[in-house]
Amino acid sequence: MRAKVTSLDLMGLWRLLVALLLTWGLVAPSARSQEPEFPVLFDARERLVRPDVSGALRLRFLTTTDFPPFNFTDQNGRLSGFHIDLARALCEELGLQTRCQIQALPYAQLTQALEAKQGEAVMAGVAVTPDLRERFNFTRPYLLLPARFLLRSDEVLPRQDAGGLFGRKVGVVKDTAHAAMLEAFFPNIERVQFEDRDAAMQALKEKEVSAVFADALQLSFWMVSPQSAGCCRFLDGPFLSERHLGEGMTIMVGGQDGALAGALESALAALSKDGRLEEIYLRYFPAGLF
Repeated sequence: MRAKVTSLDLMGLWRLLVALLLTWGLVAPSARSQEPEFPVLFDARERLVRPDVSGALRLRFLTTTDFPPFNFTDQNGRLSGFHIDLARALCEELGLQTRCQIQALPYAQLTQALEAKQGEAVMAGVAVTPDLRERFNFTRPYLLLPARFLLRSDEVLPRQDAGGLFGRKVGVVKDTAHAAMLEAFFPNIERVQFEDRDAAMQALKEKEVSAVFADALQLSFWMVSPQSAGCCRFLDGPFLSERHLGEGMTIMVGGQDGALAGALESALAALSKDGRLEEIYLRYFPAGLF
């Protein structure tokens, strides 16, 4: 999960996005043409049992500072982001506000720190793997990172969905999950493979390809940045595939702590049901991923 997202300099683009949000007139109209949508991953009719964790001495979330807009340090040096606000909301839902802590560590140290009980949970975009499942517990996903097509706004298609791209050139970064997904899902699209994301986006601006297929998070940042010059918009989607893109964003909890994992999952469901999860999402993804 994280490896698929951090290939882009998200910190730099996040700062640009913040500046754009302060002066909405600079944002491309195509990026604002639709209200952002948030997928509901918890059934409102489902009643999840919530284990009692009121006796916990603390609830410390471990995260990083290099994964904006999920977790980063703001202009005042404070830890901020989607995961930070979500952690605080979870603590509030569980009645653990006074025992709630958030600590940032280097990404490579997170699993070791969790095993050493330096924290109770990790929220940092850790991809769920069979090896990690043997060592830790994971909640259900609270956010999915889909793939999307980014289309040149001046491109005239016979239909406004992926079918309109059949027979046309679409850029993708080679040897990535998105390249494999594009080939599997849309064999009638002419794939043009690039060495990296920058080359693909430059080809899109120069009209060498009609669209680019990539991670929606990366594309949403680029779409509203000065680099795009308002050239492009999302087309169709979102497209999801657990096989290619993983299970989604989850909370990783110590392997012996099934009660905390269950409590956090119940709290996530409660935040989803009453709209608090969506409200946090809209703070950090104004252009939307879906």
